[in-house]
Amino acid sequence: MIEPRQPLYQWGQRMRVVSDLVNDGGYPDTPADALLEPAGTVGEIVQVGTHVDSGTPIYLVEFPDRRVIGCLEEEIVPV
Repeated sequence: MIEPRQPLYQWGQRMRVVSDLVNDGGYPDTPADALLEPAGTVGEIVQVGTHVDSGTPIYLVEFPDRRVIGCLEEEIVPV
């Protein structure tokens, strides 16, 4: 079993998307490869979890359109 990495960011932090977030097939009722949020959009972390197999932190970020998207650390930066 892989030891989980400690998250860099915390619940409640405002974050900016550094590159377009595109549906990888995991976002329901949205076509694969559809743009979910463009680069530069600001949202807030509403939950921090860990990918079970890799131990990687996953951040659920809520955006102004009320959409909540799971993001990796390399996809977001603090505002």
